[in-house]
Amino acid sequence: MRISVNETISLALDSLKRNKLRTFLTLLGIIIAVSTIIGIIGTIQGLNHYVEEKIIPYGASDFSVNRFSEVITSWEDFLKMSRRKRFPLRYYFRVKELCNTCEKVGATDGTTTNVIYKGKTMEDVRVRGETSLAREITGVRDLYDGRPFTEEESITGAKVATIGWDVKETLFPGIDPIGKRIRIKGTYFRIIGVEAKRGKIMGISQDNYVYIPIKAYYTLFNRKEDITILVHTSSPQRMEAAMEEVRGILRSLRHLSPKQDDDFSFSTSESLLTVYKNLTSTLYIALIIISSISLLVGGIVVMNIMLVSVTERVPEIGVRRAVGARRADIMGQFLIEAVFLTSLGGVIGILLGWLIVFLINKFSPLPARMEIWFTILGLGIAGLTGLIFGIYPASKAASLNPVEALRSEM
Repeated sequence: MRISVNETISLALDSLKRNKLRTFLTLLGIIIAVSTIIGIIGTIQGLNHYVEEKIIPYGASDFSVNRFSEVITSWEDFLKMSRRKRFPLRYYFRVKELCNTCEKVGATDGTTTNVIYKGKTMEDVRVRGETSLAREITGVRDLYDGRPFTEEESITGAKVATIGWDVKETLFPGIDPIGKRIRIKGTYFRIIGVEAKRGKIMGISQDNYVYIPIKAYYTLFNRKEDITILVHTSSPQRMEAAMEEVRGILRSLRHLSPKQDDDFSFSTSESLLTVYKNLTSTLYIALIIISSISLLVGGIVVMNIMLVSVTERVPEIGVRRAVGARRADIMGQFLIEAVFLTSLGGVIGILLGWLIVFLINKFSPLPARMEIWFTILGLGIAGLTGLIFGIYPASKAASLNPVEALRSEM
């Protein structure tokens, strides 16, 4: 007697209804594991997407160069880079003049200080000096109001500024800041633009900025010039050529012999993403392993519950074998039941996982992100768990001797 899939599912549902506590214990591990995995993946995917779209300041055909790398992974690297010669502003002018494959060249530097307006002080504001083309190259900022400063204002040191949204809200609540003057280290700067709101990433505001012309920046802070050079090219292919051209210009400016290594570092969007993913991959794997322990526990519980079910249903198995059911039919019946049970847990876990991702995205600084393939992954994991851990109970049920099974009923 062949057992239909519909009949098997019906038997599984009857078993679930008869043993509610057992059903809950069977599904609990699967639900926790699937929802945890989806929550972790959703959070990390959201972070990856946010970093690619909002944090990485370069396009696919842009790069920067500085004596420091954009990402420093050890104290030894920091000390090594600290001993390098600084990048003076004249490097920017030479690269801009000599690099034929560079379409746009910009320069930037920054620090943190207080900003004052009419006796009201905002502390720890990030003040960044830049050229006008630096803004165009990074391409991650939009203006809410006003205008950016020009290249002429950049290199002549005009006392103009654009401000971030936090500065606007703190120093100019309810009033238009355009045309007003803020004071930075005793010098007044006229506001000509307001940056569009960018929000926070992991609790850190992206709007706590004041941007001023780079020449004015170095005059204001009276510090040694140490710029980052930004370069835009027309394509990723031309970017490689531009990097080599800039490398040659800088090596000449820094009087490096052919045997000496570069004493500066290039950064691209690809290199920054690679470093970021390398840093997070270990954490990613560790979290997945931890959540997989719940999956393992859930699978073991499923296997034990199925073994109990086999013991309780020995007479039923005996009757089925006596009327013609094959061993494959019995094994298929219990495998389908196990997969159905874990898949049900997977569905509940997926719904809970979506809820977790929604709550993380809504009420935490982490930008969690949900994608449809998470659902497919969750169902696949749950179903595969039922298949793997259901094999032993199903095999045990199929191997029962029909005569002994019927005798147990008697």
